[in-house]
Amino acid sequence: MPVAPASSAVRVAPLVPDHAEQVLAIYGAGIAEGNATFETEPPSWEAFDAAKLPEHRFVALGGATVLGWVAASQVSDRCVYAGVVEHSVYVHPDARGRGVARALLDALIASTEAAGVWTIQSGVFPENLASLALHERVGFRVIGRRERIARHHGVWRDVLLVERRSPRIA
Repeated sequence: MPVAPASSAVRVAPLVPDHAEQVLAIYGAGIAEGNATFETEPPSWEAFDAAKLPEHRFVALGGATVLGWVAASQVSDRCVYAGVVEHSVYVHPDARGRGVARALLDALIASTEAAGVWTIQSGVFPENLASLALHERVGFRVIGRRERIARHHGVWRDVLLVERRSPRIA
């Protein structure tokens, strides 16, 4: 997938079905790198679409090219967790270092706060230092380590739990 040159402006827009092929390709690239998720292959568009909250999913575009995406899922059906979501953010390898993930997380934070969401959380492999640093820059903190929580390609992996509690929602 060609990626827009660094001089192109990055625009954040809602993630819609027209973006499906590029979004899943970026997800696949993240999976292949080995430090983004326990998943071993991208889901179908139908499964992805059903699992992600429509009002909290965005793409970063360079022209018509998807450079990255962010999406949130409900963490529980229990009403007490209505204000808690779990997110994923992925950037095409050729678009990294251009502020794409920051723009996506800023959009997610704005949309969740407008909707009354008080906590955004995620699990990040400790080896994914770039993701951890980015999350810290936008107000996330590490709240714990899940040791040897699951096997990934036959190897036990830890996951750091990160969360951002909205300062605007008491």
